[in-house]
Amino acid sequence: MNKLNKGEPSLEKIDDYNGNESKQKRNTVRFVVIFCLIVGGIFAYLKTTSVPNDYVGTQEQSDIKK
Repeated sequence: MNKLNKGEPSLEKIDDYNGNESKQKRNTVRFVVIFCLIVGGIFAYLKTTSVPNDYVGTQEQSDIKK
């Protein structure tokens, strides 16, 4: 079985294994996650504010009395 995994690194050889990630990589991941949340929030805001009012129904009670 060792011959099959000859070219692949083991977990101990990977820099990020077992909490040994660098501060730069951790900050990069945080930046990407925060950036994606902000972009998603912008798209959600634009989608909710640009939906046309296609409501077809009865008039409100206050509109009928006028």
